[in-house]
Amino acid sequence: MNGLLVGRSTELAGLVRVLDSAAEGVAGVALVGGDAGIGKTRLITELAAVARERGFNVLIGQCAELGDALPYLPLADALRGAEPPVREAAAAHPMLGQLLPGTESAPSTGLTQQRLFGSLLGLLAELQPVLFVIEDLHWADRSTRDLLVFLSRMVQNERVCVVGTYRTDDLHRRHPLRSVLAELKRLPTVMNVELKPLGAGEMSDYVTTLGEVDAQELGLIVTRADGNPFYAEELFAAMAEGDSLPDGLASLLMSRVEVLSEAGQRVLRAAAVAGRRVEDELLREVSGLPLAEFEEAVREIVSRGLLKVDGYGYAFRHALLQEAVYTDLLPGERTRLHAAFARLLTSPAELAHHYLAGHDLAGALAASAEAGRVAERVGAPAEAHDHYDRALGLWDRVDDAAGLAGESRTELAFRSAVMAADSGDNHRAVVQLRVLPPTSEVSERLAYYLYEMDDRTGSVAAAERAVESAEDQAALARALATYARTLLWGPRHQEVEALCARALETARAAAAKDAEVGALLSLAVFVEHRGDVDTAHELVETASAGRTGDLAMDLRARFHHARIHYEQGLLAQAAEVADEGIRMASETGLKWSTYGTDLRFLRFLIHYVAGEWDQAETVACGFGARVGTLPEAILSSFALFIEVARDLPVVESRLTWLRPFWSDELAAYMSRALAAEHALWHGDPAAGLAHARAAIDAVSDGEVSVLRPVAIGLWALAELGTTEGADNLRERARRAVDSGPLGEGGYLGPEGRAWALRVEAEWHRVHGRLDVEAWRRVVEAFDFGFVYETARARWRLAEALLAGGERDAALGEWELARETAGKLRAVPLEAALLEFGRRARFGGGGGGGASDGGLTAREVEVLRLVAEGMTNREIAERLFIAQKTVSVHVSNILGKLEVSTRTQAAAAARRQGLLG
Repeated sequence: MNGLLVGRSTELAGLVRVLDSAAEGVAGVALVGGDAGIGKTRLITELAAVARERGFNVLIGQCAELGDALPYLPLADALRGAEPPVREAAAAHPMLGQLLPGTESAPSTGLTQQRLFGSLLGLLAELQPVLFVIEDLHWADRSTRDLLVFLSRMVQNERVCVVGTYRTDDLHRRHPLRSVLAELKRLPTVMNVELKPLGAGEMSDYVTTLGEVDAQELGLIVTRADGNPFYAEELFAAMAEGDSLPDGLASLLMSRVEVLSEAGQRVLRAAAVAGRRVEDELLREVSGLPLAEFEEAVREIVSRGLLKVDGYGYAFRHALLQEAVYTDLLPGERTRLHAAFARLLTSPAELAHHYLAGHDLAGALAASAEAGRVAERVGAPAEAHDHYDRALGLWDRVDDAAGLAGESRTELAFRSAVMAADSGDNHRAVVQLRVLPPTSEVSERLAYYLYEMDDRTGSVAAAERAVESAEDQAALARALATYARTLLWGPRHQEVEALCARALETARAAAAKDAEVGALLSLAVFVEHRGDVDTAHELVETASAGRTGDLAMDLRARFHHARIHYEQGLLAQAAEVADEGIRMASETGLKWSTYGTDLRFLRFLIHYVAGEWDQAETVACGFGARVGTLPEAILSSFALFIEVARDLPVVESRLTWLRPFWSDELAAYMSRALAAEHALWHGDPAAGLAHARAAIDAVSDGEVSVLRPVAIGLWALAELGTTEGADNLRERARRAVDSGPLGEGGYLGPEGRAWALRVEAEWHRVHGRLDVEAWRRVVEAFDFGFVYETARARWRLAEALLAGGERDAALGEWELARETAGKLRAVPLEAALLEFGRRARFGGGGGGGASDGGLTAREVEVLRLVAEGMTNREIAERLFIAQKTVSVHVSNILGKLEVSTRTQAAAAARRQGLLG
């Protein structure tokens, strides 16, 4: 390959910027597209060299034309070709280690794809900075495409750069990569680079780097190559060998093949059937040549630049050459060569490919079934489903299909359906299960998937069939546990307790641990809703005591164990259990699974409620503000708890990105309630009320989660000075407390009771009554450990006490609230308290300032810079904070020092010795 990169300086500079950004901790993704031969690999080679110079670990993997036959091929290729320390690090992750040579795939314990993805994230974090390149995405299997999307969305603060290349001329209208590219290109972290043909001048420069060429030949090459560097190289090589120049690239490529000896052509044709790469020994066996003749033929091919040495074998210099040679094969010749490879290969996926191409249907069925089982074990459910479906498609065309597949048609179809569901296609799974004989196992899975699709009627009917048709105790236990789950939130929920008791008894007798834990968790949720929290706690503790072998069930148990602690106000115990669950998720590669994510959300909330706001803000930084999907939007919404309370500059940007997702009920509930608070803190109660009403409308009637947005809505009405709608809001909250989602009442934990009391206190405030006892009850209710809400309630209690003439008591509550607000760096609350303190004349003494200033550490830092004469903008730049935040700090300083100008503040600070 030519050592000089010509005509791609702009594209390379763009990719290097992404690399530099990754080096600074802002992960990025680049997609490089262009026609075949346009120079994508050459550009990536240059980028990899730059990355290595800058200390990056470089992983490069290539997709193959076998497509879905080999799941995660580029990842396996990248790990196999990595430096020894990288391979050792990968081997330490069980899900990645099995992609390395000589490692057997482990039995599946559930969630294999999520574990693999999580393991790769863990590895990249260990190896950072990392450049991970996936070449030829147009041939990528489904799981590799999913992996690319996952990495593009999940790597944010890691020093990781992901680059993918693809052929634009191969992307027909229905190509599966097209939708992936469209999705990724919308992300702000993704750079799109499309390589255009080189101009005539650039092409002339490029050709002259290949060797000596006269003006006439140069002109002919530039004209014929049409800006394609690979075509130019082939034209140059043909001219150098004295060949005539046929029309078209394929004809040109074959003209270079046809000058080989007969043995050389024979070897090259065999190599083309193998694909882009082939091992030396395998190629020799298929060629059928004696060793000496084979080696001479290979030497001739390599010397002409058609194949290059690649590890333990050979690779075509360009995929276009392999395609041209393969296309030129006669039908019988192609079939015989595929059959020859099939006799020698051991990989089930490759065997299935070669058997099908060689028209060996029996071999293809057996290999496809086994390839599906292998894909299932390595966490590639989409490919497993495709392999199983291919085997099922051949079933009626061969004799003894069950013997070849190693299982019955029903068993194989069941596997296929489960893999479809695991790859996210519940609809396909349901379609397949419905045509199978309704065994207990089939009906139980059908019930499970229908429940996930919100078809409650269908799920209950399927679960009933599963129970009725159970052929053994283990199957009965699983069917009963699923049946109980389908009834949990419906009109027959009173049957859940008896069903769970029966499921537990059956599961324990059959040693079906997964069914036992499932029944325990459903029963725990049921009794918790009924108000028997102590029993619920005991049940989830039992469910969490060991491991079932089903990782999803184990994480689900730990999430509910931590959740019940949290909802009882037992924050320290909740944190301990959540941390255990998070460790389990991380160790098994399931950090980003449903319950792995839920556990981290819960841990964030525990930090927030317990007043551990620096830790909460650190976690929130990982919740990317620039979102493109609904799950990302919901994740992003959590960060608003801390960002709104601290008035961080990112709030406006985050809300802008969240706005397109407000049609979803959960996203609207999460983000609009906090948008309402943000608007209220910034003096816009009308916007606050609109956001609060939208959050309320997103909650089903009877759900206690409505209490918080109702309280915020009443706060907005009080600020607006109107009672219109206040009674309706209060009634909505009371209905949720009294009836619950099933109309029978429900358990309110400490936080729920506190929000219910705040609704009542806010309602009185709307009507002009500052009720001391109402706000005292709110303070006492939130004082279970909810640091911030206790301080906010003390603010209102102080107002009520002052209005009632109890000045000393008001001062005490105000000081406690101000102390908490300062420690939390809750800027809006602190500003509101200072404003109230000024109105109430709660100053710290005479003579022009408080005795100690009452300043936070950050305020003292700002004050020192004010004393130096700096502007707000200069202070913001010095402290790396927003100018708006500086303004709030300066206002707080003036209030605390009881002065009106910056000059007076500096003078007061010097008198009080605050400048150090």
